[in-house]
Amino acid sequence: MGVHRMTIPRLLLLRALLADPAAERYGLDLALQAGLEPGSVYPILVAFENAGWLESRVEDVDASAAGRPRRRYYRLTAEGVDAGRTALAEAARKRRRTAGGELAW
Repeated sequence: MGVHRMTIPRLLLLRALLADPAAERYGLDLALQAGLEPGSVYPILVAFENAGWLESRVEDVDASAAGRPRRRYYRLTAEGVDAGRTALAEAARKRRRTAGGELAW
């Protein structure tokens, strides 16, 4: 299953994930790195996970001892790394074709 529409927020999130493809990252951290609002990141993460591009897990921590809710950590799958790199490359090609320059984001 693939992700059908590659929007700028999706591309920004992919770029953040691909900065360290093997790392587990939580939503707020990704939102900050991608320059996106947290509320816009979570639906994208769900779409990527449903497409098989991400895997996730909930951390095993006592929320009251940590003083915060448990975090869900996301990591790119091998398919996600390949698909993400392809999506970013395709977006760059389209941008150069239409604007004659590099991606502005």
